Formats: sequence, structure tokens, C-alpha cells
Amino acid sequence: MSDQFLFDGSIRDVITSVLPEDTSLHGQSPELRYTYLPATHAKSLRPENMLVVGIRGAGKSFWWSALQNPQHREMFGPSIGLQKDSIVSIGFGETPNPNEYPGKDTLSSLLNDEDPRLVWRTVVFRQIVGSQSLVRDFVTLKDWENRVRWVREHPEIVEKELFRMDDEELDGSNRYHLVLFDALDRTADDWKAMNRLVRGLLQTVLDFRSYRRIRLKVFARPDQIEDSEVGTFPDASKILSQKTELYWPRNELYALLWQYLSNAENGHVFREGVGKLFSVDWKQRNNVWLVPDSLRNDEAVQRELFHAMTGPWMGRDRRRGFPYTWLPNHLGDTRNQVSPRSFLASVRHAASDRVRQEHRYAIHYESIKAGVQQASRIRVQEMQEDYPWVQNLLSPLAALSVPCPIEDVKRIWQSRNILQELSSKIASSNVRLPPAHFSEGADGVLKDLANLGLIERLSGGRINIPDVYRVGYGIGRRGGVKPAAR
Repeated sequence: MSDQFLFDGSIRDVITSVLPEDTSLHGQSPELRYTYLPATHAKSLRPENMLVVGIRGAGKSFWWSALQNPQHREMFGPSIGLQKDSIVSIGFGETPNPNEYPGKDTLSSLLNDEDPRLVWRTVVFRQIVGSQSLVRDFVTLKDWENRVRWVREHPEIVEKELFRMDDEELDGSNRYHLVLFDALDRTADDWKAMNRLVRGLLQTVLDFRSYRRIRLKVFARPDQIEDSEVGTFPDASKILSQKTELYWPRNELYALLWQYLSNAENGHVFREGVGKLFSVDWKQRNNVWLVPDSLRNDEAVQRELFHAMTGPWMGRDRRRGFPYTWLPNHLGDTRNQVSPRSFLASVRHAASDRVRQEHRYAIHYESIKAGVQQASRIRVQEMQEDYPWVQNLLSPLAALSVPCPIEDVKRIWQSRNILQELSSKIASSNVRLPPAHFSEGADGVLKDLANLGLIERLSGGRINIPDVYRVGYGIGRRGGVKPAAR
């Protein structure tokens, strides 16, 4: 290895040209060349693992989309036990498709008269039988109300047809039929309805565990399955205890970055630079450059590579920390989970920040701090989309510096009537998915914020807010990254 080579400004062009400003797919299939399968995710994507949990931006919708694509299944199938010609259907997702699955308003109407488990069983049955002539009476139905009623009134036919499809059609050809569920927050606007729907969906998952080749795969956020109401059905633990997580260790975040840089249109700049630092063998499959094992797994190698772009320190000396570890450490929530969306956004913004001529490295440490500010803005915007009430609670705390006493938070909320104003908005139905424990007052909403990974309780009656949220909400920390401009 050499310690002489440093990337010049051209690596900034590679980064800004290839890293997307918005990594949300909105139901679109991801590009194969930018698809990276962490070892930690391979287990979650195997057909037998039917409940997959991940924070916002961890990759739930990404894999929901990728699994639908035959090219992706061919590329990653051997690693996840799924054949290219497996059948993949959609049971629910962000993109409306009313003929394939009911939307939010239809679900709301169905809940008035039907058991949520039966609703989801109907959705799965619709996907499995397709246009099979053996159940022509069902497949000719055009609306979900009548489909659910038909399944309710013909349980034996449903069971026999599912068994036939599983035993003869699928097992006989050694194929799986996956039915994917994502974007569960789009199923309802209030927790009571969503908890009923999620509980019914998990009951349906339990029902299908006994089938060999029919598999459901549910992508959910932690808060969507943690409510006690969700697990109130017999044998719920058999599903909840078997959940897998889309977790991104530090080495996998950097491997994802290398995946993008090596496959950029000008990716030769990155690959040639790597070759000047290390002896690695770049290989291609399906016109996709594969990240060498040492760049995926060896953190010492990753660190040297990243520091060839940024320099070794987050300041003038080592006391400020090291970019390789500093960046993900400042992007984690209270569970120490970092979303790849935040990570890539911070790197892209750092590379697009102004050039400092006095710095011999391509990316300045102040630019990395600016990248964290941008990632935090994005996280706050995402939180506003998912849980608008969080803004009402955290924005008034801008005068504070954390860690701080819990009583300081409560005092601000009380003096500014924050909870009373939020209560009025909830009563007028202007708040989507309001705090689940709002009835418990300040302690209740603090519990809700903690469940979302926004705050953590410390000893001595204090709380802390991780930088990935603190910076975006304009809250200070002595010696920390400055709050983002608002």
C-alpha cells in the first residue's frame, strides 16, 4: 500500500455526479449498477424471513422495488435463496394500484364491516391466483368489497386453491411466489386504524408460514410493530420474535459509497485512485463493477481510502476526530442506526461545498460538517412528512443546548402552551398519526419521541438529541456541529 496518493478535485465531480440528491425511489426500480447488497441485509431478503424492520431511509422501499425486478433477482438471487423466475407480487406499496391492492380510503371503508386479517388474506389470494380459471367467480370481481365478501363466504375453496398453487404449481417447479408489503404508514391516518391493519397483516403472515412456496414479506418501521395492540393475537411472538432488521454497519455504508463511485460514468477516476492505494482486483458482472472484498470488509482499508479524499482529521489535529468514524457517528439516531440516505446526502453535500484552496485534500473537514447539517435538514423534512407533530414539539426547543434537564423541555412546552395547541390540532383532525401516548401528557410525548429515536434519556433527569435531528431542529450543543440555518 502507498501513503502518498491523494485524490484531487476530480473525485468531487465523481461524487456530485453520481450520488442522487433524492434517494427516495417512490416506487421506481433502482438502477442495477447502484444496487449494493450488504451482508447484513441478505438474511432479511431470504424468502423465509417474512417481517423486515428498518428505520426511515434504511432500504425498505429500495428492496421492495428491487425484488420486483428480474435483473436484480438474477444478480442477488444466489445470495438470498431466490430464483430469477420466482413470482413477485405486490400486496401494498407507496404507488397506488387499486386493482392489485386497496388504497387507504378503501381500507378505511372495509374496516367498517370486515376483519383486517380477512382483508389482507383477500389481497394475498388475489395475487396468488391471478387470473386462474378455477376460481373464475372470484377473478371476475372488480371491487374489493365483493372480493373480501367472496373470500369470507368461500373459505374452503380459498384454502384448497392456495394449497394447490403452493403444492403443485410452485413446489413442483421449485419456485417461490413472494407477496410484498411496504409503506404501511399509507394504510391509515390514525394509529388505531393502522394498528388494526398491521395486526391483521401479521396474522396473515402467521397464516402463511405453513406454506412451502407462498411467502409474504412485510417491510415495516420499528414504531409500526412496537405498539402493544399490534401483538394481541395468538402466537404473535412467532412472527415478532423472528423479525430481521435492515441495519447498516459502518463498513457497509462505505461499501455502498464505493458501489456508487466505482459505477459512475466517470468512475474510472475512483477505480484508478483505488489502484494507486491498494492492490485490488476489480471485476464486472452484468456490466456492474463489483466492490472488492477488502473495500467491503476491511475498515482499515476503507479508512485509508476515505482519508485520501478528506484528510486524516476533522480539524487541525487528531483531537477533533477522524472523518471515517466521525461522519457516521454524527448521523446515527438514539439506536446508533444510520440510514444510507443520510450518509449519501452528507457526502454529496460535502463534495459540492466550496473549495478551500489552502486544503490539500479534495474534501475539507468543514465541508463534512456542512454535509451533516444538510443530512439533518433532510431527516427533519422526512420526519415532518411522517410525523408532523414532531415539529410542534422540537422547534420550540431551539433556545436549548443538549444534554439538558427534562424539566427545561417541559417548562418551555408549558410556557408556550405547546401541548394545548397540539391537542387542538389533533381534535380537528389536522395531525396525521398523532403521538400514540399523547393522553399521558408531557411524559407521554417524550416517550413517543424516544420510540422514534429522536431523544434519549440520560442519568440525572436529562435528555439528549442526536446530531442527525438536533442540527436540523436548530438545537445547540456545546462544541458540537452548529445548528443548521433555518
